[in-house]
Amino acid sequence: MFEKGYIDESYVRVPREELFSFVVKVLMKLGVSEKDAEIVADNLIMADLRGIESHGVQRLKRYVDGILSGGINLRPNIRVLREGSSYALIDGDEGLGQVVGYKAMKLAIEKAKRSGIGVIAVKNSNHYGIAGYYALMAANEGMIGISMTNSRPLVAPTGGVERFLGTNPIALAAPTREKPFLLDMATSVVPIGKLEVYRRKGKPIPEGWAIDSEGNITTDVEKVFNGGALLPLGGFGELFGGHKGYGLSMMVDILTGVLSGGTWSRHVKNTSERHSEVDHFFMAIDIGAFTPPEEFRESMSRMIEELKSSKGHRDFEKIWVHGEKGFLTMETRLKIGIPIYRKVLEELNGIAEMVGVEKLKEGEEGA
Repeated sequence: MFEKGYIDESYVRVPREELFSFVVKVLMKLGVSEKDAEIVADNLIMADLRGIESHGVQRLKRYVDGILSGGINLRPNIRVLREGSSYALIDGDEGLGQVVGYKAMKLAIEKAKRSGIGVIAVKNSNHYGIAGYYALMAANEGMIGISMTNSRPLVAPTGGVERFLGTNPIALAAPTREKPFLLDMATSVVPIGKLEVYRRKGKPIPEGWAIDSEGNITTDVEKVFNGGALLPLGGFGELFGGHKGYGLSMMVDILTGVLSGGTWSRHVKNTSERHSEVDHFFMAIDIGAFTPPEEFRESMSRMIEELKSSKGHRDFEKIWVHGEKGFLTMETRLKIGIPIYRKVLEELNGIAEMVGVEKLKEGEEGA
């Protein structure tokens, strides 16, 4: 049995299918089509299964608020504005980001099958959940998948104190002999959802994650939410590479917002607001266009095996490969249920009561 990290407050476990059904029913009550609701639910619950609860069902309220405020278009005309054999530009028409992203990556995969590569830029969308979801779509088709999105300003650039950049995640997935390699990372030290988790627990955040409104490193999560900012990957200053993290964030903005004719982090808004203007970038690469697929899988697996068998540090249990912990966590949670913190459960059941669906039941408890 494997669980990423540890649970340090009261929680309940909910079976994957029960949680999936709950999210679908809530979204359908709000006017989302069944097919679209299933895409959103699958994305959110994959995050929880992989141990990324910051992007899991605790985000459902964000989408509910966006729907109720009119910030999310439930019947979007998702259309191709410009297209070639290996590329396309898509307008998401303010639809649910997961739905827009799913359709865009499907198109990237189709183009890669025909042309060797598929590149899709998307503008005018919304928050699309975990970036790795879309990269894995390509890996599951035997391709390399790349996924990026810009997001609302939460991160201060190196040398600044103002929220200017988004957390702007990058994901890359590639097939191996076994589970795919999956890099899925924010270009900030942590995503904002991590701070929301600490806020719910009433705990201080680790030092080095964020600054307050005056630019001081802080562990007080409330100071971050009240005028502070997250730090770019690498942390404060240039000593440990903060300038590299914020450079990666700029790269994401260029490929998602500037390339699509959309916008960039400083101008991206919350999902609950009209015209949030989130932009995405997707790429699918047909491995067979470059090298025999079986040879690629074999080389990927050998590279991972060599890396994991290299000399380890005495303070670490082992060398982990990107995505490995997430797949192990998923296997465990599919068997014993997904841990949901009680405060999140209360919020979800508050949504259930509001829209008129059956509440989630409390299952096995833990502390």
